[in-house]
Amino acid sequence: MSDAYLDPGIADIGRIDDKEPKSPEWMAVFSLAMGVFGLLTAEYLPASLLTPMAAGLGVSEALAGQAVTVTAVIAMFSGLLTATLTRHIDRRIVLLAFSLLMIASNLLAALSSSLIILLFMRVLLGIALGGFWSMAAAVAMRLVPAALLPRALSIIFSGISVATVVAVPLGSYLGGLYGWRAAFFAAAALGFLTLAFQFFTLPPLRPHSPARLGTILDVLRRPGIGMGMLCCTLVHTGQYALFTYIRPVLESVMVINVRGLALVLLAFGIANFVGTLAAGWILERSLRATLVVMPVLIGAASLGLILLPTGITGQVLLVILWGMAFGGVPVAWSNWVAHTVPDQAESAGGMVVVSVQSAIAAGAAVGGLMFSIGGVVGVFGAASAILLFSALLIALRVRTSVPSSA
Repeated sequence: MSDAYLDPGIADIGRIDDKEPKSPEWMAVFSLAMGVFGLLTAEYLPASLLTPMAAGLGVSEALAGQAVTVTAVIAMFSGLLTATLTRHIDRRIVLLAFSLLMIASNLLAALSSSLIILLFMRVLLGIALGGFWSMAAAVAMRLVPAALLPRALSIIFSGISVATVVAVPLGSYLGGLYGWRAAFFAAAALGFLTLAFQFFTLPPLRPHSPARLGTILDVLRRPGIGMGMLCCTLVHTGQYALFTYIRPVLESVMVINVRGLALVLLAFGIANFVGTLAAGWILERSLRATLVVMPVLIGAASLGLILLPTGITGQVLLVILWGMAFGGVPVAWSNWVAHTVPDQAESAGGMVVVSVQSAIAAGAAVGGLMFSIGGVVGVFGAASAILLFSALLIALRVRTSVPSSA
């Protein structure tokens, strides 16, 4: 039996807003997916262009790498504050403004003559990234009927998976042919297409349930919300502890050459995309099961990679399983926000942004510590333990219905 029958909050999502759409606006949903793809592509670009960027700006690679750090930190604050600072503005206008920020960031980054200017431009990207992500679930709730929300979110967040597959190799390719600035010009062109698509497809979306500075704390104090945010952070921490060290792990476990490694990483990215889309179908049947099963599958796959004598074929299949399972994680937690805090989905979405961005930093730190202590076995063992523990905590303590105090 699906959660729609067990959890009254899921059935009641549409009634929070008396103007729930009678029919889905799929083109608007696809425009949001395009926005996510453009923003994540821009965020990932420095990872593939670090060496030529550093040489072009006359700085070390370590300093150039701060372009990624700045974006992530600003995205955390933007995710928290967007709902409050834009509480009286039509959501369509806010989303279009974020697309304009993305375009400006990429154009000015391409034209930047110093690291300071580049970092400032990445601040603009961080504002757009955190704000757009925090609003995604809340806007999706107003574009499709409640029953179709899981499918809509799986489409929107498929932009993350596509960016994961495309951004790094495409950025590296363009940078090699035309220089690193050309990659940012290409990202700006993608931003223009996104802006035009959103302009013609997004309907007016007047703000509902305006958020204030205290709203996030009020939401966090609701029964079950704090525990849910903790579990969300744990799942992402375990995942990013694994993902940060995926290359050294695969090189040591699989013993494959660079070309083979690239193919395995491509398979991981494609599986991630498939898992994101499949999550929409699974979530329509059971939100709780999806929240629990995804970290279990990731933890089991990572343990299998270091413990099971499966051979190269089995190892590739485990990597594919890992990629598919993680594809459903952001979709599942965005659905959880929409189901448990439907009246303040934007504020709760901001908390998810902070949870994920802090988990990226924590996962890298935990992975680094365990790698120095126990090598690849230490990383995958610790990360698997975090993931399996979080799955148990979700099963026992996380609510998937609207708390009575909401």
